[in-house]
Amino acid sequence: MANIVVVGTQWGDEGKGKVVDLLSAQANKVVRFQGGNNAGHTIVVNGERSILHLMPSGILYPDTRCLIGNGVVVDPEVLLEEIKGLLDRGITVNPERLGLSERAHLIMPYHKAIDIAREKARGRSKIGTTGRGIGPCYEDKVARVGIRVIDLTDPEILMEKIKANLSEKNFYLTKLFGCKPLEYDSLLDSYLSISSKLSSYIVDVSVELEEAMNRKENILFEGAQGTHLDVDHGTYPFVTSSNPVAATACTGTGIGPKRIDGVVGIVKAYTTRVGAGPFVSELTDDTGNYLQKKGQEFGSTTGRRRRCGWLDLVAVGFSVRVNGITHLAITKGLRGLRA
Repeated sequence: MANIVVVGTQWGDEGKGKVVDLLSAQANKVVRFQGGNNAGHTIVVNGERSILHLMPSGILYPDTRCLIGNGVVVDPEVLLEEIKGLLDRGITVNPERLGLSERAHLIMPYHKAIDIAREKARGRSKIGTTGRGIGPCYEDKVARVGIRVIDLTDPEILMEKIKANLSEKNFYLTKLFGCKPLEYDSLLDSYLSISSKLSSYIVDVSVELEEAMNRKENILFEGAQGTHLDVDHGTYPFVTSSNPVAATACTGTGIGPKRIDGVVGIVKAYTTRVGAGPFVSELTDDTGNYLQKKGQEFGSTTGRRRRCGWLDLVAVGFSVRVNGITHLAITKGLRGLRA
């Protein structure tokens, strides 16, 4: 299998989790390279349904090691909840099975508060954010004031960064949006507790992948969302805050582009999108309702109803070009939708 990247060719929700799960059987490592817990991969194994938001899909295979790359923004509370949920089901999750990049940025409570306040203030002009703090976290990353996973290992640095950020964020929240300020002490206590629970998972993903590739291991790179939600190449401004395209597998994990051997693009047999934004092939009639009902088109993360429409091959062709796709996998074909 070598080193393969899996990406969505539409607006997300194409069934990437299912394809990643199938390919994970051949992979030594599965790596998530961008996005946050605004994504949701649904996998059904032996009739049991799993929805993974941050955890790479390969975690369901006992001999597969999973990694969360530096391109992912991590809500540590959500990650700990996923770990607990998997452990409760008898699925082993420990530092031998899961590694978290020391360079990944952390979603903080003020990121979520800002995300929700902004979307509410937009009113009818809202862009459809999930309110999970993804965008504000990426903003802090680019502004060079973000808090990274490695900061959890140094309480003094963590304290300094939280204090500096909270001062600015509380001013923004209270003065512009009229929201209540967040409390420093409770936030710090919470993240110091989180530090003790996650510290053993922290690794240098780039080094680990380099060593694995030199051993000729099979590595699967898993993206979130879809190409047309890419912040650069998607239907801007109705996009996500990261780059779901295949090239981000390199920047989001710390490997060179020559290391990628193939790109698998996932295409749903029709088209869906969640939230606002242009959708040329959308069906607002009985056919669209039929696709929505038979395809069970509700967001894995938000529960929101997905808009449905005809397959848009122009959009798929665009994705083939931007991602350098070498293979296409089609999901939810006619057999699965037949009444």
